[in-house]
Amino acid sequence: MTALHLWLRHEVRSTERRTPVVPDDARRLVGSGVRLTVEDSPQRVFPAEEYEAVGARIAPAGSWVSAPDDAVILGLKELPDEPPRLTHRHIFFGHAYKRQPGAADLLRRFTAGGGALLDLEYLVDDQGRRLAAFGYWAGYLGAALAVLQERDRLTAPLRPTGKDELDVLLGPAPGDREFTALVVGALGRSGRGARAAFATAGVEPTGWDLAETRDLDRRALLDHDVLVNCVLATTPVPPFVRPTDLADPARRLRTVSDVTCDVGSPLNVLPVYDRTTEWTDPVRRLTEEPPLDLIAIDNLPSLLPRESATDFSRDLLPALLDFDGAPWDRCLERFRQACSEQLGAEEGASGRV
Repeated sequence: MTALHLWLRHEVRSTERRTPVVPDDARRLVGSGVRLTVEDSPQRVFPAEEYEAVGARIAPAGSWVSAPDDAVILGLKELPDEPPRLTHRHIFFGHAYKRQPGAADLLRRFTAGGGALLDLEYLVDDQGRRLAAFGYWAGYLGAALAVLQERDRLTAPLRPTGKDELDVLLGPAPGDREFTALVVGALGRSGRGARAAFATAGVEPTGWDLAETRDLDRRALLDHDVLVNCVLATTPVPPFVRPTDLADPARRLRTVSDVTCDVGSPLNVLPVYDRTTEWTDPVRRLTEEPPLDLIAIDNLPSLLPRESATDFSRDLLPALLDFDGAPWDRCLERFRQACSEQLGAEEGASGRV
């Protein structure tokens, strides 16, 4: 059997500091016989020299487009807009299976080139549990930014840091304003991270999960000062905050931190905004009276790049060492299903079915 050739690409998003494989785990991959190519990336939290020292070959940023056909291109966030045809197998978070903006175009690029998307969101075990995820750190940062906003300590632009430095900023101080907080999706990875950040800040949040959202008490939700949404809906559910709630004079809620960031998806549980916020401008005022501020950053863990990448890489490593395993087969089957659904939708829209 031909040895696996992994090609770790540079991330095109300027605020992306993470990596799916850290140098210590790259050493294990190379030691197990994996051929590893790592693109140079000045923004990655781990420099290319650390990968070269453990046996990886270094390539220029963006050179994956001309990688050998058998190379598996490994990344985290979105691909650049070119080339129009994707011929390789790609591993990354594609966000293309729930009719998100740009999903159809991405799937067309794969079908045009004969490549495949092995979406990390759908890399699961036999029980459907994610094998590798950034959820804990996404929740931690989502809650942390909400705390800093409430305590007038959130400054822009946001900058990557370490957990120790962030926790010093999070800690309670004399004169801090008291506020109530609600974490929805409190029992999942992101919810656990959010609750941990609130604990560091000296705040005891209310925690809701499936039981509470199944029969949603929206008035109770709106009676909290802060909402951190950690719910990743897979089927339609009633929205947590509706456009009509923005003008509700009885609404106490004033800060929403949307960790999930499903904006544009039909499954979005917070259909009150149309775009995410950015590191340069992390808070968006949705309405003035009563005021409601939104934090919706879709790569939160990149603000703690070393900690989040190290944890993710540790969890992903066993799957990469077993690249012929069933989880990857499931990823490929889900990709084929999504492509078939997309083709059916396009044929239906054109009147051919």
